[in-house]
Amino acid sequence: MANLAVELCGVKFKNPVIGASGTVGFGREFNELYDLSEVGGISTKGMTLEARLGNPVPRIAESTSVILNAVGLQNPGVEHFIKCDLPFLREKGVVIIANVAGKTLEDYGAICAKLDGLVDMVELNISCPNVKAGGMAFGIKPESINEVTRVSKKSLNKTPLIVKLSPNVESIAINAKSAEDGGADCVSLVNTFTGMIIDIERRRPIIANNTGGVSGAGIKPIAVRMVYEASKAVKIPVIGMGGIMTGEDAIEFMMAGAKAVQVGTANFADPYAMPRIAKEMNLWLDNHGVKAVKDIVGTVTLN
Repeated sequence: MANLAVELCGVKFKNPVIGASGTVGFGREFNELYDLSEVGGISTKGMTLEARLGNPVPRIAESTSVILNAVGLQNPGVEHFIKCDLPFLREKGVVIIANVAGKTLEDYGAICAKLDGLVDMVELNISCPNVKAGGMAFGIKPESINEVTRVSKKSLNKTPLIVKLSPNVESIAINAKSAEDGGADCVSLVNTFTGMIIDIERRRPIIANNTGGVSGAGIKPIAVRMVYEASKAVKIPVIGMGGIMTGEDAIEFMMAGAKAVQVGTANFADPYAMPRIAKEMNLWLDNHGVKAVKDIVGTVTLN
């Protein structure tokens, strides 16, 4: 059996498979199907300081090899997580990554301060509207990425900071470097692409929000390219995601430079996807005589 253990920012994962934010909730439903300790980590539902109801329905739509979502960060708020969900996750022997979001820089700093020392890592969702910047997302411009990273890092004395990068940008490499320069301990990518699906009978978008985030198998080649570019631009660890459905997909991301991976949309198609992917990775490594998964990171050679 190959060694699947990885370490990110001093945090040890039993395997590199992490549940992507927004696709595994707070882990309870999946724990009814299998022991959460079978996966490396869980990135929680995106949390805000206060509870949010999210966007109007419909807010999920399917298309070929992808899904579109505009859930709108529906969540019970960080205090509810700390009181009700964090104790449950602590019992499961899984790395806990708190995914957080805000409308303002002050929101990010405040929520990070509340979670410092309570979770294993914090992951910034910076693809949220920045109210003070007239609707611009924090994750688009390098300058705003640097600023929100600095504010958040200042509030974290004990907990490593992951910055989750949007793919809807001019240069993923420049934005990854901006996060690193702002104090990020790690970057994760890619978040969803912006897309639209039209009901041709109604001649209207299916999603009530008109547009939403595109994820699923169809985005994988673009995500792999962006992970490769980001990993070459920074010295901090990279977590890769975007259309991972199999162990072979995960291996591909790690060869591109990711030290761990997040699995998202696959969990909707197959609720056992994450432990299955970990087992498929192990099988591939054994079949290719690789003793440890960390040995394949960044090993792709360009033509």
